[in-house]
Amino acid sequence: MGKPWKCEDCGKGFRSPSELEIHRRSHTGERPFTCSQCGKRFTNASDLLTHQRVHSRERPFTCCVCGKKFSISSNLVRHHRVHTGMRPFSCSVCGKRCRDSSTLLVHQQVHTKERHFICSDCGKRFTRSSSLQRHHRVHTGERPFTCSECGKGFRDSSDLLAHQRVHTGERPFICSVCGKIRRFLHPADTPTSSHWGEAVHLLQLWEGIHSVNQPAETSANSQQGQGEAFHLLRV
Repeated sequence: MGKPWKCEDCGKGFRSPSELEIHRRSHTGERPFTCSQCGKRFTNASDLLTHQRVHSRERPFTCCVCGKKFSISSNLVRHHRVHTGMRPFSCSVCGKRCRDSSTLLVHQQVHTKERHFICSDCGKRFTRSSSLQRHHRVHTGERPFTCSECGKGFRDSSDLLAHQRVHTGERPFICSVCGKIRRFLHPADTPTSSHWGEAVHLLQLWEGIHSVNQPAETSANSQQGQGEAFHLLRV
């Protein structure tokens, strides 16, 4: 079936006059469908319906494998690839395969070196808008993630998750060499240790080095290295 209905602005063809009408709003900026809850406007009724699930918390699309629910059918399709292992989007440069087109687009910036998202305060550039959003909190001081136990605020949800282990006592990381169980994976997230051997061991866990040879504490190099290790280990 052809697409006889052509847009006068860009020449794109459509199967029906209604499809053309919806498309033309991308040129005119018209948004006739308004959310009664928050006033946000949309170009078509289906986008409004999808948006309203933000307010109603309705999630009508359910994964048949794990039961997880989604508000948008396309999110369910992407999620289902976690179970099937399907990665239909392939990088033309290195062949790496991704589950969705947006992940592939971000990956391709590794090859192009593109960083489209720029901080308006300091000019630092990022490959993802979410990375820019997190970075911007350095300037604003915003800490939107709050611990329900003690009220401490954090810039990032992952920082909050790591902090909450202080209250829960959870220690999910195990050293494969010595079997020691730890609360944090990265040394920078680990509370300060006053023991030089502990600092060395934590750095070895992160770097994948498990030599137990401790440098002589009397040398200048040792003292400098010790200071750097404690710097890495500070909260």
